[in-house]
Amino acid sequence: MTPIEDLVRRRIATEGPIRFSTFVDIALYDPDFGFYVAGGQAGRRGDFVTSAEVGPLFGACLAKYLDEVWKSLGEPNPFVVLEAGAGPGTLARSIRAAEPACRDVLRYIAVEVSAAQRAQHPGWIVSLESLADAKSYGPYHLVVANELLDNLPFNVAQQTSHGWMEVRVDIAEANDELVEVLRPLEMAVEYLPDDATVGVKIPLADAAVAWCDSASDLIDAGRLVVIDYLSPVAEMATGGDWIRTYRANERGGPALDAPGTQDVTAHLPLEGVLAHGAEPMIQTQADFLRACGLDALVEDGRRVWAERAHIGDLQALKARSRITEAEALTDRSGLGGFRVISWAYQN
Repeated sequence: MTPIEDLVRRRIATEGPIRFSTFVDIALYDPDFGFYVAGGQAGRRGDFVTSAEVGPLFGACLAKYLDEVWKSLGEPNPFVVLEAGAGPGTLARSIRAAEPACRDVLRYIAVEVSAAQRAQHPGWIVSLESLADAKSYGPYHLVVANELLDNLPFNVAQQTSHGWMEVRVDIAEANDELVEVLRPLEMAVEYLPDDATVGVKIPLADAAVAWCDSASDLIDAGRLVVIDYLSPVAEMATGGDWIRTYRANERGGPALDAPGTQDVTAHLPLEGVLAHGAEPMIQTQADFLRACGLDALVEDGRRVWAERAHIGDLQALKARSRITEAEALTDRSGLGGFRVISWAYQN
């Protein structure tokens, strides 16, 4: 039994069947044994790969986006940017290495719950544990969350022959294992369709909306951008695996299996996240990155590779890698199909 499973069992013994969000919160964020606190991380040597870990091209595109926002706001000095769920600081490093026009006035705040990953942050950024800690460094011009919403503690609804029920976590009397049980859905969830396939489970977006609400409160004039795997609820309601686990860069086991040893993520319904605010811009990651100049960066890489391939130096190899990075970042069946949602705020 893992330490996290022991904590979950103690919680159930005290409270009865616990909400799925409570289970996820303990499994991922317990201060002593949680997956992220104990060292779970993104990257090629970690447990999953985000767009930032594919290579520096993603950061180079985001650097161009930072410049666009900076110029649209009248080139403020300082230009205050917050990255939530910053991991070990990979995206921050890539953005700075791309040398955006706003670099000299950029004040970069990185929020990361894991102390082990915060320890890897470069010295030029302000490294914080929580969004609440970031208030005194604002107001912010841009808040970015790349693959964060899917890791916020989430609840789960399951369609039954009698309508939607809530999935909770309990201990089975028969074999003493952690199991999912169904209880009445106590909250009103307007985006859940009545005609969903019986048995389908859909993660709920209430925690994601609450996070977006808190993040937008930090912004006076500027933008909030979230990048994640989000799908229309009508698509999710026909069936699919919307609760996923990852361990050592591979899919893990069932969510209740060995809690604390694997990442637990939620593929969220797009309509749920959109409850945060009206009229955002919604793009696929592929379209967003192309709007940020990805194609020009790739063509520049092709040119440098053609000029220096015979040398085979680091500059040539970095240029060549842009081509393969672009393919991964824009593949619409993978990272390229992620949704990028941007809300704009004015004074």
